[in-house]
Amino acid sequence: MENNKRAELGWVIFDWANSSYSLVISTAIFPTFFIASTPNTIQLGNFQFTNSSLYAFAVTFSYLLICLLSPVLSGIADYGGRRKYFMRLFTTIGSLSCIGLYFFTGESSLWVGLVGFIIATAGHAGSIVFYDSYLSHLVPIERRDAVSAKGYAYGYVGSVILLIINLAMIQFPEKFGFEANSTIPVRVAFMSVGIWWLGFAQLSFRWLPKDVNLKEPTQMFSKGLNEVKKAIHVANDNKDIKYFLISFLCYSAGVQTVIYLASAFAKKELGFDTTALIVIILLLQLVAIVGAVFFARVSKWTNNLFSMNIMIVIWIAICLLAYLVKDQLQFYLIAALVGLVLGGIQAISRSSYSKIIPQNSEFTTSLYSIYDVLYYISIVAGTFLFGLVDQMTGNMRYSVLCLGLFFITGLILLQKVDKKYFLK
Repeated sequence: MENNKRAELGWVIFDWANSSYSLVISTAIFPTFFIASTPNTIQLGNFQFTNSSLYAFAVTFSYLLICLLSPVLSGIADYGGRRKYFMRLFTTIGSLSCIGLYFFTGESSLWVGLVGFIIATAGHAGSIVFYDSYLSHLVPIERRDAVSAKGYAYGYVGSVILLIINLAMIQFPEKFGFEANSTIPVRVAFMSVGIWWLGFAQLSFRWLPKDVNLKEPTQMFSKGLNEVKKAIHVANDNKDIKYFLISFLCYSAGVQTVIYLASAFAKKELGFDTTALIVIILLLQLVAIVGAVFFARVSKWTNNLFSMNIMIVIWIAICLLAYLVKDQLQFYLIAALVGLVLGGIQAISRSSYSKIIPQNSEFTTSLYSIYDVLYYISIVAGTFLFGLVDQMTGNMRYSVLCLGLFFITGLILLQKVDKKYFLK
């Protein structure tokens, strides 16, 4: 498999396929459509929610769901050799849910929007667990930084292309045969994500190595749980894996919170309108392409630890600059800086972890499941702290400043990992 370029391309193409969900659904279009098409206050049973808090809780529930499911499923995948099977299953569920969001029109179909979004988010997150685990099996250790960065770069390019097409359709509906002020272009955008994701993923499923059904399906669940327990013991007994994962949890909480709440910060603190926010999102994605490739080169010229240290220090500076920012031009510059280290920190983190875990382990997927579960927990932890500080102080700038603590803690813990793993 190490020399199978077609399988490697299949792995990279999956980033191109699934990243459309991350950008179009979870970042750019669905959140604003959900807020605009639902009342400010929503009554669900005996509980009353603001539409923004209900959306936030939907995100949280999606990631908590996958945190519970993915370790067990990854253990089953390791035990039964069914990595591609579960990757395909989650992809199909997630992409069909995106297509189903076409039928979300507003308050009258609220449950369609909520359930569709939750299942799509869980499907996307679940597919990534099995996707990431292929890296250590497909690519020689000395090339993993470059291939991981290539995957993120493909993902950014593909998602930006689809977002631009969708934005053109939303901004100029008549040119696409839609009526002005219609919600159909937005809903077609949701459908396009599902078609794009499922369509391009077929190339990955065709080119990635076939599953090797190692075991009979009987007792697969209990055996899968046992695989998870073994992986947890490996991670807990290996101080390098343990320190890296805790470090990753900390700085990832900062990174993901910036991604999810940068638009809200720009709108509330600096008065950005919707068009300007979309420009910021595109700027982040385009610069992230360059950043992912650039820091992969930096890692090659030096080592992963040096590269990651530089990026985390830049993230700390971003938190300080965001606290001090006064006007929109300054924020554009900060956004460009975020883009530069956004793709790099994600790509190098993924490839570094593949070097630290035992090579050719029988429970690789379970080890990657731990990595991805901590990634999702970091989203919950980071956004919760951000909201808590904002609620207590009434000032989002203090929330951004507090995110710097995540990066500082992550930087300190990263130094405790044996340097030999970063030199590979």
